[in-house]
Amino acid sequence: MAVGTLAIGMTFIGGTFLTGIYFATLSTERTVAAVASEEAFAKMQIFGLDVDDPNLKTSEFVPYEDLTTLPAKETFYPSTSGDSDRQYSWSALCRRVVDVNDGPDGAATKRGELIQCVVFISRETGAHSSYRKRQSGSIWPQLAQTDLPCPVRVNIAQNSGMTDQVLVKDAVSGDAVDERTFVAQGSILVDNATGGIYRVLERDKTQPEKVTLDRAWDGGDLTASDGGWVWVVPPPVAGGRIPCIAVYQKIIRFPRP
Repeated sequence: MAVGTLAIGMTFIGGTFLTGIYFATLSTERTVAAVASEEAFAKMQIFGLDVDDPNLKTSEFVPYEDLTTLPAKETFYPSTSGDSDRQYSWSALCRRVVDVNDGPDGAATKRGELIQCVVFISRETGAHSSYRKRQSGSIWPQLAQTDLPCPVRVNIAQNSGMTDQVLVKDAVSGDAVDERTFVAQGSILVDNATGGIYRVLERDKTQPEKVTLDRAWDGGDLTASDGGWVWVVPPPVAGGRIPCIAVYQKIIRFPRP
């Protein structure tokens, strides 16, 4: 009986120990993500972008790399370590806050310099993992593969009568990739129209396209025939845990040269 009691006690202790390791790792990664995001925003200000770029819109986001030539190594974190030690990376989206700025006399004098920047911080899930990405920043091009996690646009619709649920669509049915698998429990979604951030609490087991969010949807209109769009970092091509750790936003003023 003593041995049995000891075995049961050690089982519970072992379970508590593993839970402690999980939460300690989670806390560490969130701390790393916060620091990495500040470095990412600083680098975006250093490398800048053309605020008059016609690709910048108020109605949707565009990947930062489509606006600026950024060396690949600059997206790693920590930036002072060797390549083999870089376990994290970042990718960013940009959206114009307003189309014009009002001049001192009240007249609209120039296009807005304020840019809403969204940074995704991701972990490396494996030394040889590959991830999905669009061949360009637009919605419809075929999916390609990349060595680093990055957000892609996914089509969604409102689940009728449920304000905190959305339906994920497979937007390109002929590309042999089911985009519904890009969204899983724990995924972070960014509304393409407003920049609103949502975390997926649950993915329905019987209806995999149905996901429950951490709050009611108050972003772009999802009632249109084509629904709406969100950005999400997909899991590795071969499957595995979600790469994205956290998402941060900041409004940055990019001066004209």
